[in-house]
Amino acid sequence: MKAKIFENRIVLVTGGSSGIGNEIARQYATCGAKVFLADIQPAKKDFPFEFIYTDVSSVESVSNLFKEIRKRVDHLDILINNAGISEFHPLEEMTVEYWDKIINTNLRSVFLCSQAAISLMKHQEACSIVNIASTRAFMSESDTEAYSASKGGIIALTHALAVTLSKYNIQVNSISPGWIVTGNFDALRTEDHKQHPSNRAGKPSDIAQACLYLTTPGNNFINGSNLTIDGGMTIKMFYEE
Repeated sequence: MKAKIFENRIVLVTGGSSGIGNEIARQYATCGAKVFLADIQPAKKDFPFEFIYTDVSSVESVSNLFKEIRKRVDHLDILINNAGISEFHPLEEMTVEYWDKIINTNLRSVFLCSQAAISLMKHQEACSIVNIASTRAFMSESDTEAYSASKGGIIALTHALAVTLSKYNIQVNSISPGWIVTGNFDALRTEDHKQHPSNRAGKPSDIAQACLYLTTPGNNFINGSNLTIDGGMTIKMFYEE
């Protein structure tokens, strides 16, 4: 990919201060984009990001985010809806408040940010939205109901948005990461890597590269799709030996 292929493009990454979101933001900046980070804490890495405090679960906070963006720029080219929390709770003890916390942060935020971004995108020649879902939309462990529902909802919301926003040439896709290591990759065991058909666990850069691919100018025939990036884990059958 050309080093400055996103030069003069304006990108917003929610939850971009750490983990996968920060790597996504970093790679866009490296490729020449002007990057806004929306998060509840500033980024630690030394990159020229413009940080805007945002609680994506709050309607008011998301509204303030886009008001602030409009003060600084007159359009938006790319929105990466990455913000989310990964928490699990026993089903029989789950409260409505806990359910709402997960759904509002992971799923409602995608709706709020995408809706707010339309006015900044619809007069551009071509824009992109990428929503970060999860392979837990398709497969589960016990007591992951709220998280799995939120990620499955993101995928459904993605294809609905792609159809609705086609009149504005806004392309919408989602990415479903598998096991992405945001901590010490070298601390993983050999068996952690070998259980993947790709023979390794994932890195934040794997998701960032996919975002760049989906939003590359002219690459707009991929639309309303979900890209699974999990080293092949969800196509693998498991049996006790």
